[in-house]
Parts: sequence; C-alpha cells; structure tokens
Amino acid sequence: MSCYILGTGLSHDGSACLLNDGKIIVAIEKERLSRVKHDGGNDSLAVKYCLDAAGIKAADLTLIVQAANFEIDIAKDRYNGSRHFTEDLQVPVVTLSHHLAHAWSAAAASPFSECNVMVLDGAGSPYKHCLDLDGAFIPTQNFDTGMFCEKDSFYHFDGSTLTPLYKDFSEVRLFEESSRLKLPTNYHSIGGLYSAASFYCFRNMDDAGKLMGLAPYGNLDNKPALFNLDNGRVEVNYESVNSWFTNPAIDYQYFKNKFAHYADIARWVQDETEKAVSYLFTERQRAYPHPNVAYAGGVALNAVANKKLMQLPGIKQLYMQPAAGDNGLAIGCAWYGWHTVLDNGKQPVCDSPFMGRRYVDAEIRLAIKQVEQTDNVVLKVIETQDPVTETAALLADGKIVGWFQGGAEFGPRALGHRSILADPRSAEVRDHINREIKFREDFRPFAPAVRKEDVHQYFEHGWDSPYMILVDNINPEWRDLIPAVVHRDGTCRVQTVTADWNARFYNLIGAFKDLTGVGVLLNTSLNKKGMPIVETPLQAIELFFSGAMDVLVIENFIIYKNKP
Repeated sequence: MSCYILGTGLSHDGSACLLNDGKIIVAIEKERLSRVKHDGGNDSLAVKYCLDAAGIKAADLTLIVQAANFEIDIAKDRYNGSRHFTEDLQVPVVTLSHHLAHAWSAAAASPFSECNVMVLDGAGSPYKHCLDLDGAFIPTQNFDTGMFCEKDSFYHFDGSTLTPLYKDFSEVRLFEESSRLKLPTNYHSIGGLYSAASFYCFRNMDDAGKLMGLAPYGNLDNKPALFNLDNGRVEVNYESVNSWFTNPAIDYQYFKNKFAHYADIARWVQDETEKAVSYLFTERQRAYPHPNVAYAGGVALNAVANKKLMQLPGIKQLYMQPAAGDNGLAIGCAWYGWHTVLDNGKQPVCDSPFMGRRYVDAEIRLAIKQVEQTDNVVLKVIETQDPVTETAALLADGKIVGWFQGGAEFGPRALGHRSILADPRSAEVRDHINREIKFREDFRPFAPAVRKEDVHQYFEHGWDSPYMILVDNINPEWRDLIPAVVHRDGTCRVQTVTADWNARFYNLIGAFKDLTGVGVLLNTSLNKKGMPIVETPLQAIELFFSGAMDVLVIENFIIYKNKP
C-alpha cells in the first residue's frame, strides 16, 4: 500500500505538499489558487489541489504534518474558514514548530548526506511552542516577561536526524511606541526589520524583495550600524532606526518625489543585512564547523546577501532552499513526517522545482474557447510539434513571449514553466516589460536564464544557480551586449538551466543562441504587479490580453492576439 504524507503550512504564503513513498508528487502554494498574493491561514484549496492531482481522498493519507504559526492570541483570526478535513478523519495529525519545519525543508531537499542548517526569518514559533529546544544553546533571556519567538536557529543534519545547536529568540513588540519603525514581528529580527523597511518605502510589507532592486540606486553616506553584532547575536540598533527612518512614504507619488531618500534607505538596509547575515553564518560555522550548509527562512531569498555567503571561507557548499519563505513549510512538514515520524532514511534528491499538475491539451483548448466566448474574440492559435524552434525565432525577432509549460514552479521565482521571455540585447525591452506588461516600478531588474555549461562565458563566478536566488557579476565585455538583464550595479540574478530537469527551456535557450549568438534569455514571472504567478491556461490567456505581450505559448499551442 502506498504511503501518502501530506505536509501543510498554515502561515502566510500557505501551501500544501504530498509525498508518495518518500517522493514529492505534487505541491502548490495557496496564492496560485486563490489568486491572492501571499495568501495563507486556511489550507483547504491547496490540500484539495494536491489530493485531486494524486487521485486520492483525505482518508487515503497515512499522515498529516502541519506547521501552524498563528497560535498566538493576536493572530488566531488568520485561521479563516473550514479546512478540507472532516472532524472524524482517522488520520494522525502532527503539528510542527516553525523553524523546525523550515530546517527540514532545507536539510531533506539538499544534495548533502550531512550538513549544518541555518534558518533566518521574521519570526518563528513562540518559545513555549518550539519542539527543538533540547540540546540547543539558547542565550539567557527571561522568557516569562513577554512573548518571545524564534528569530534564528542553527542545526546539524546527519542524514536522518536534525539536531538543534543554537536557537535565538526575540520579544515580540508589535505596538512598540518608542520606535519610529514598527516591526511586524520580532523586535530584533533581521527579516522583520527588512519587512518594516519595505513598508517604510513602499507601504507594503510583502514587497521586501523590492528593496534589493532599489538598493543599487542609493548611497550609504556614512550611515551608522543598523544592527548590533555581538557575542554571536544580532539585535536591531534602535538609536539608528529612530534617527534615520523619519519620513515614511505616503503613496507611490510621494515615493517617486523623494526617490533618492528611499533609495538611500534601501541601500543602507541591504548593506547592513548582508553584514548581519554574514556575521551569523561566520559565528555559527566557527562554533560548529561543517563544509556543507543548507539555508531556509525568508531571509534566504535575499539573493544579494547570498552572494556574500558564497564567498565566506568557512562554507564549501551552500544550498539555498528555493521555497525558502513560509511557502516551503509544507515541504519541511512532509519530510519531517517521512524521516522522523515514520523513521525512513533520506531519499535521493530530485531537485526539480516543478511540482504543480500538468494541464492536458483538452484543458488548453477549453480555456481558449472560454476566452473567445467571454470576450467575443477569435484567437489565432497554431498547434505545433516544435514550439522551441518557432518560439526562438519569435524571440530573436524581438517578440515578448509568455511561456507556459508543464507543472508550475513551486516557490517565488519563475524558472521556465510560467515565464515571460524576451531578447536581452535591448535595454528598451526592460522598460517596455516593466511599464506595459508587468505594470511595475521601472527600477526593478530582470533575470538572465543561461545554460549551465555557458554560465562562465557571461558571469564572473559562474556559480550553479538553478533557482534564481543568487546574484553574480556580469563579465565586462557582456554588460552592454545584454543590458536588459544587467542591474545598475553590474549584477544579475542568474538562473542556470540544465537539460535534465527543464529540457524544453534548455533547448529554447540553445535555439536562441544558434540564431543570435547570445545564450541568454530575459526571464521574469508570468504575472503582473500584485498578482500571483499564473497557474492555469485560462489565467495565462487572460493575462496575455491584459498587457502588451506579443505571443503566448502554452505547451504546443502558439497563441496570437492578431495575425502576426
């Protein structure tokens, strides 16, 4: 009988993941289904998606493991609506604490048989709810004076067991009146401060990644330390915060009018975050040395800080969980169930991030028909057995192409299954996509996708970067040749592509290189500002009509708005 383990995350960025005999067969983020960015709390949509994709019922599950991060009184209203499970379901349910779920998502998915594991985020579980305290060094604090939540945790993974080594906590002060900058989570959290700075600049804590894009436009101007780094711990320097965070943006027009101020803030926060993260890694690796490190938690999505970590002397190999944020909790839960609850060994790693269900031709035709009937249009649709060759020619001709293939990526980055693609040789294409297709800020960069064997030709370090969460420097001779994917500071958030897990995208990059001599494509997510990445063919076609994309390729269907 098959062993099905369901992992589910009930934090923000909710998700569900289904293992069958120790292998991930499907996983989905809730936002892809609800169409609400960073949606979480209730997991019914994601759970049903996974069960339906596998063709099973909840009663067929062997085990359910959940990460429930809203146990605290001020957040219990985040559990909204009824869950997919019935009250009389006879399946064991295990609840996992937050950082432990993050750690398992990194350790079990990593290519390492043994490694250390770092977790850094805004806030994890309250101290009293943590399941991983025994044996860990915990800096002395009076946990009875308030609510303290995880802010960084460090573990060792021996291939079957995850052992806590060091855990640090911070008091949660959601309504701290003494600070001009209100942290949404822990008072001394790297991730919390980064989110708060995002809100200061953009009026949205969910847009923390924008700070990385904005930072190269700013100057440091001898600003003071933003974090206190001492005795292996990181704490926010609120004297610096209160002195400099004095003019929060009111709206986007206000942001644009005072662009230099917010760019300087972004540069400062990014630079100080890199120092703080590097400090923690250095200190933990010094105390508990191991050449391999796996890394998860929302801070692990900071691709610029990750570049600094790649260059630290104490780390030989670094694995960054591609779904490092709370969307990855479901994966960690499922693996915890397999390894710890059911006492199974580490499975061979499948590093493919494409965990969504695949849509068949009949579903694609139905979506095309639905759009034609609803919008009273006739689409020009060509079915082809060679979409790679035809799409490469379109890209070489300057067309902006929506590219929808196979099951969707799991995680925040589009990696060649739900992508918008373009020729990177024109700087104007970057502005055109931001303005007319993505409808987002003009300072935000785009990523280059390159075949793994070609990466050294274009980029200084040539690191393996399949998940687009690591930046590299462009080689000088290419900076002016592919300007659409080069950021202001000469860096690029690179995606390396291999044939074994993304054959059609790999072949597309090769075909484009044969036509143009350039083995790089601009790759950005198939969505627009404020919208989750599309999941279904219907969503893709509707997005296609909402902006200035020229062509949409869904599997073997090439779709035009008008005759090309």
